[in-house]
Amino acid sequence: MTPADLADLLKSTAAAVLAQHGLDASALPETVTVERPRNPEHGDYATNLALQLGKKVGANPRELAGWLAAALADTAGISAADVAGPGFVNLRLKASAQNVIVTNVLTAGATYGHSETLAGRNINLEFVSANPTGPIHIGGTRWAAVGDALGRLLSTQGAAVTREYYFNDHGAQIDRFTSSLIAAAKGEPTPEDGYAGDYIKDIAAQVLAKEPDALGLPEDEMCETFRAIGVDLMFAHIKQSLHDFGTDFDVYTHEDSMHTSGRVEQAIARLREAGSIYEKDGATWLRTTDYGDDKDRVVIKSDGAPAYVAADIAYYLDKRQRGFDLCIYMLGADHHGYIARLKAVAAALGEDPTTVEVLIGQMVNLVREGQPVRMSKRAGTVITLDDLVEAIGVDAARYSLIRSSVDSPIDIDLELWSSASNENPVYYVQYAHARMSALARNAAELGVVPSTENLKLLNHDKEGTLIRNIGEFPRVLKTAAALREPHRVSRYLEDLAGDYHRFYDSCRVLPQGDEAPNDLHGARLALCAATRQVIANGLGILGVSAPERM
Repeated sequence: MTPADLADLLKSTAAAVLAQHGLDASALPETVTVERPRNPEHGDYATNLALQLGKKVGANPRELAGWLAAALADTAGISAADVAGPGFVNLRLKASAQNVIVTNVLTAGATYGHSETLAGRNINLEFVSANPTGPIHIGGTRWAAVGDALGRLLSTQGAAVTREYYFNDHGAQIDRFTSSLIAAAKGEPTPEDGYAGDYIKDIAAQVLAKEPDALGLPEDEMCETFRAIGVDLMFAHIKQSLHDFGTDFDVYTHEDSMHTSGRVEQAIARLREAGSIYEKDGATWLRTTDYGDDKDRVVIKSDGAPAYVAADIAYYLDKRQRGFDLCIYMLGADHHGYIARLKAVAAALGEDPTTVEVLIGQMVNLVREGQPVRMSKRAGTVITLDDLVEAIGVDAARYSLIRSSVDSPIDIDLELWSSASNENPVYYVQYAHARMSALARNAAELGVVPSTENLKLLNHDKEGTLIRNIGEFPRVLKTAAALREPHRVSRYLEDLAGDYHRFYDSCRVLPQGDEAPNDLHGARLALCAATRQVIANGLGILGVSAPERM
């Protein structure tokens, strides 16, 4: 019996109990909460359903819990149901009811934990979108890991997810990048507002290798040459770094295309038709305060040039016209104002503001020997994706960035995350998978095969704990997807690895010495195979490898 099965059983049993006592069964919540108690002595699962219903139906919650416990005690699969506190019901399952979880995992394999909860949703997930003026910094690297994991997570719940990179190749930052390249090519100091770092010198040299006469061209042609080639080279480096990091995109959209294709003009025309545009001080403004923004936004500046928000408007409309019913933007810590702004843009265009969702990620700091690491070897002023990977590797880098809620700043201890110890969370989880892989190899040599025919023999308390935890995986994925919190998968995997190590230390899986293989060995090996599958599935969602050997 899975937690979902148990929730359904609770709901149907509660409906019958309410009807039996002349109470309103329509008060039942759509979703019944079933949780694993912190203290295993309180049972395998617990529910607060009686507390939820008591006031609604006019019954004492503890009395209602007693009725519910009595009805459940006679139900197949439940070995005991007890009332606790003001109205909690603690439940213990029969071993036979728990063990179906093992069979479910082995049957579903790589799809265990998947659901159709988000089936029919067409989601555009935009993340990283770093300016092509330098390597991806550590903040963008956090989104590269979290965004990719979120895309995988949403896909497991049935959503159609398009991963998109918004290529900021229009505006003043590109002009500064170009002037920095030209200065480097001439051997001059970096402009005051320009970009520094060895990568600028490298790209400038590559531009000259492609166009040896670039510095002798007329000013406008020279600038265009360095701009076009330099941006292409920088973005090629960004794409390669992301690919090596395990993060790839389905679509790359160029900001410049919003202007050259006429999409900006089309979006402004639509806003005019809606009456959301007005003129003031020679500029064109959008009435975003009518839709919850803290101030109106300039769309076309007084000099006739489009403001940055103009492309944002066109880009959102472009996404909607491509059929996306949810547009998720993953932005940096300094972009809180974009939440109200983008929702206001959607409303002003006559769209549903709930089609816009903005996630804000907090800062990342690297620490070595207790001291912050601030300077990059290549970028000069910021720590980059490449720096982090060089220091601790791809798996540890991804896991360390995903493991914490994006609402919180994080410090990454480079010594910890590069260590082969149980204190290193990714090593701890991967080691559990490698340990089970070794166990499977040893079992094959001994002629022991996993078997689900005698799972009733799995009645040790450590076996029960492990089974119940792998049964939680579908619910963990569903919750993590709904809350856009892939870090929940990381923390779950660490708990599961701990349960496995404790099980392995208490329950001998393989025969020893002259002992002949028996049914219990086959059942325990099946439990190990199911646990190994769940860990592999979870690591896959995080984009982290599940090694067979360590």
